[in-house]
Amino acid sequence: MSFGKTIKMFLIDGDPSGRLTCELSNWTGLAYRIPRTEVKKCSDRPNLNSTGVYMLFGRNDEDKEAVYIGEAEEVYTRLQSHLREKDFWNEVIVFISKDENLNKAHIKYIENKLYEKAKVANRYFLMNGNIPPMPSISEADRAEMDEYISNLTMMVNTLGHKLFEEIKDSAEVNADDVLFIKSTLGVDAKGVQTQEGFVVLKGSKIANRKSYSERLLAKRKDLLHTEQVKVVNDEFVVMEDLLFTSPSAAADIVTGRSANGLTEWKDRNGKSLKDLV
Repeated sequence: MSFGKTIKMFLIDGDPSGRLTCELSNWTGLAYRIPRTEVKKCSDRPNLNSTGVYMLFGRNDEDKEAVYIGEAEEVYTRLQSHLREKDFWNEVIVFISKDENLNKAHIKYIENKLYEKAKVANRYFLMNGNIPPMPSISEADRAEMDEYISNLTMMVNTLGHKLFEEIKDSAEVNADDVLFIKSTLGVDAKGVQTQEGFVVLKGSKIANRKSYSERLLAKRKDLLHTEQVKVVNDEFVVMEDLLFTSPSAAADIVTGRSANGLTEWKDRNGKSLKDLV
């Protein structure tokens, strides 16, 4: 059963774009969201120099969303070093404990789990050079840290980063919700609408045509470069679920031309998305 949750945010400087804290009722964790330009101001936050984990958010050299996941026994000191050593990031989210019950083994465990979750979700490019090691902690500590991680990932999402959320949960996709585009030029695609937009499902085949517009050709080249789409037996095959902002944006890349997703995507009975709304 799901329950409602109360999250309290505090704008430290009264600026919605500036520093803020985020707390979940009945939880000892405390989150800070800090713009890079405001990190030095945080000398006024003594609890930031306690043990915790953090995520540096920015974009990599290919202008893709990127993140570095780290831990430190003195987080504020570590962030100051990242100001000098890492230039890709523009925002950090830090998690500490209000009752200071996190130790080194705890945060190493959390760091490892967060890295693996982010890798599976595959939303952001991971800037970590190495996989964080998994420490040995007791079964009781693992259970406590797993609960901490559950709350942490929800709050990261609340703060605007879907770092740990997979694009879709295939177990939740109802067969009746799947939509199709089939046509000449090798198009045989499946997709579903989600809360974020429209997802073209893994295994779909997109148009093999030379008359792609410059915009769509650039997008297809990008998908090929990242191996989200591969050429298999002269067919362009989607290798992982692809999220688009709208049904039309998905239909464009699938058909290789400007397309109205509301009329192109149809259910198994041939009824268009427009008629299903």
